[in-house]
Amino acid sequence: MSDRTRRQFLEDSMLAAAAAAVAASAGQSLVLAEEETQSKSPNEKLGVAVVGVKGRGGSHIGAFAGRNDTEILYICDVDREIGQQRATEVGKRQGGRVPQFEEDLRKVLEDDRVDIVSIATPNHWHALGAIWAIQAGKDVYVEKPVSHNVSEGRRIVEAARKYNRICQTGTQSRSNPGMISSIQYLHDGKLGDVRVARGLCYKRRGEIGPRGEYAVPSSVNYDLWLGPAPMAPVTRKQFHYDWHWQWPYGNGDLGNQGIHQMDIARWGLGEPGLGQAVLSYGGRYGYTDAGDTANTQVVIHDYGDKSLVFEVRGLATDDYKSAKVGVIFEGTEGYLVIPNYYSGVVFDRDGRKVQEISQPGNDANHFANFLKAVRSRKVADLTGDIEEGHVSSALCHLGNISYLLGQQMSLAEALPRLREFHSTDNNVETLERTIQHLKDNKVSLDEAKLGMGLALRVDTATETIVGNDAANAMLTREYRKPFVVPSAGQV
Repeated sequence: MSDRTRRQFLEDSMLAAAAAAVAASAGQSLVLAEEETQSKSPNEKLGVAVVGVKGRGGSHIGAFAGRNDTEILYICDVDREIGQQRATEVGKRQGGRVPQFEEDLRKVLEDDRVDIVSIATPNHWHALGAIWAIQAGKDVYVEKPVSHNVSEGRRIVEAARKYNRICQTGTQSRSNPGMISSIQYLHDGKLGDVRVARGLCYKRRGEIGPRGEYAVPSSVNYDLWLGPAPMAPVTRKQFHYDWHWQWPYGNGDLGNQGIHQMDIARWGLGEPGLGQAVLSYGGRYGYTDAGDTANTQVVIHDYGDKSLVFEVRGLATDDYKSAKVGVIFEGTEGYLVIPNYYSGVVFDRDGRKVQEISQPGNDANHFANFLKAVRSRKVADLTGDIEEGHVSSALCHLGNISYLLGQQMSLAEALPRLREFHSTDNNVETLERTIQHLKDNKVSLDEAKLGMGLALRVDTATETIVGNDAANAMLTREYRKPFVVPSAGQV
């Protein structure tokens, strides 16, 4: 947009926001109000670039290509075949206006017509893509986890604040009416004193094939795909998606699916920052493949008088208290189960259902909330501001650091370490359930051992580890030039 067009856009947007407020006060839903105030005026059309379009990027395309006030100008992907196909598809949705395809994000950022960059790349590209876009004057929607390590997330926050950009995290539950009502139920004290939030990622994951050296797909620019990561051969059979289970690119299911539940758990506990200590244990059990990350993992964050406990189970498993992928808040007057992204079920202390909380909603709520903040220029309008995304992502990264610094040991050796770690949860009972789960999958810890992580004390003000140089080194990584995420104060 030109400066004049941008000014006109902001004026029109303020009028639209006022109309939305009137509609909401009249009993209409937020989403309906947002949709009804979309303008067909060219002055209100925001230019969008979607970066990374094979998987989750399809949802980003659906969000922006279907609105009157946004137009996808660029499809950016390092896989030419996928990117060009998506560009053609978007053109059909946009009445023949086919977005330009680019492999390299840097070329996209040179175009002043681009107002928004929407990022759904692999995890190791999230932070650098977001920071580059913010530095170029764009507003950003970035998928979860927002970072590949702790430092990266804080750097995005610094950049967003320095350049006065709007940056939304892809934790869509934050904008879902059913989830908002469920969390409000907790915050109203209706469960009594809530000391434990338990996130669950009970999601069956099969092996990804043997480790080897595989060819890069001919349509992929591998140098750009690697970006900040070290130059190395492809060691997994399936190039796309299975990077989630290799440390240089992904964060395991803790940072893949689990980040959603980790975020909801922290939100419900009312904790704005990191816990004061963390401990994790687990392993990759049941098969040997090209994956590095744990497929069975427990992470415990100590918040003093509260605990956030997270359980990852990638082998076959039953649900726990009617949830497999969800969150359970344990209070003195009962417990609240959140089994999906849009509802909650309240139980009393004896396990009897008391109430169901459910309201319709989907991804559209979160993208609409982002666009509302882009129009208003108010960070406070965001339900999933980048700082919230950073903190929840950092909780995942800290759990993985504890796990990676651990040792393989017998249960007899592990139990004393677990008992010593402060938690308002029953740590031993959680471990016993995990062991039984492994036994049910014919995994014997007498032979496999337990990967017992290192208990780490966290300086919550500086987001560093107290007295452990090895752990602090893992808060960031070495970057491959020129794909370097800036250090503190350098954004």
